[in-house]
Amino acid sequence: MENTKTTITLNDKEYLIADMNEEEKMILNHIADLERKLSSAKFNVDQLQVGHNAFVSMLASSLERPKEE
Repeated sequence: MENTKTTITLNDKEYLIADMNEEEKMILNHIADLERKLSSAKFNVDQLQVGHNAFVSMLASSLERPKEE
């Protein structure tokens, strides 16, 4: 899709990307990149949390087993 028809909505107002100056386009690119990074970070946090929970569960199971003498 061409930038001439692509719009973004910010604070309930639509803006044509083609009408933006270079600085505004650069800021928009930074925002898009940060949104991707935030999404990736949230995904990683979910993975880390599941891994953490699994290890806590493994430790609890091990500690609850009768000890061999």
